[in-house]
Amino acid sequence: MRDAALPARRDRLVEVTLDTGTILRWNPDVQHEIDVAVYDLKEANLFRPQDLPAEAGAEPGPFVLHLAVLDNRLVMEIKAAEDGRPLDKVTLALTPLRRLIREYFTICESYYEAIRRASPMQIEAIDMGRRGLHDEAAVILRERLDGKVEIDHGTARRLFTLICVLHIRG
Repeated sequence: MRDAALPARRDRLVEVTLDTGTILRWNPDVQHEIDVAVYDLKEANLFRPQDLPAEAGAEPGPFVLHLAVLDNRLVMEIKAAEDGRPLDKVTLALTPLRRLIREYFTICESYYEAIRRASPMQIEAIDMGRRGLHDEAAVILRERLDGKVEIDHGTARRLFTLICVLHIRG
């Protein structure tokens, strides 16, 4: 529990939403991944937009983040949590993450299949591969956001999960 005497950190996300306009329906496994990633993000994250407009205030934050994928670009709409006013829109090409997104889908399919049929050792091996992909993607995402938004490794890993979810079609 946070000490009431300490001010809440402002360089953080308090809400994350996904553009669901192109999504028909998520299966329970995917919904679980979303729920866990959003919960973990809200519990612990570092999110510090760089070079916000002057009208954003001296100490903006905490923030609300809306994620969308349009034309193979990640669109991050950043708003003030206090009043919902738009603060920034960051757009990134997803080409550097494309291979990892494809591999993530493949390994997740293997993981969910393994949970149903494989031994604990096999499940652990697949999960280690999945964690490795998350780590590699987190490094790339942090590099791509350099100078735009400062995030920590854990935040980048969870954002990668949500970016992958936005690529599910049909």
